[in-house]
Amino acid sequence: MSYRQLGEDAGRLILRLTLGILVILHGVAKLQNFQGATAAIGKQVTDLGLPQFVTYGVFVGEVLAPVLLILGIFSRLGGVIVVINMLFALVLVHSQQFFMLTKNGGWQLELQAFYLVCGLVVALIGSGRYAVRPD
Repeated sequence: MSYRQLGEDAGRLILRLTLGILVILHGVAKLQNFQGATAAIGKQVTDLGLPQFVTYGVFVGEVLAPVLLILGIFSRLGGVIVVINMLFALVLVHSQQFFMLTKNGGWQLELQAFYLVCGLVVALIGSGRYAVRPD
């Protein structure tokens, strides 16, 4: 195996771990306040006219998908789920911030954009060699 391939696989691992760990922390926070989180998210979901069960998709996107990414099991699927989760977050929570900057000049949605784009990249490039189930 070439050094280039080793570097590419290490880069994929670092990307998966970074995205998975950062997103799962949001999921853990929601699990710790399960009733409050599901009530708040449920209201936003139903206000958009979506069925109540869609509320639980946040746990798929912020708990299951990161576990898939961290372990390297169905990593591409985990990346797709993170993208879908972030699209919902942008619509449900952050839609008013699309054209807003922070006081330091950064885009208010740069963190959300980072998660979305990293999920897309994982979906496109896969897990790499360092995974429980490489794809």
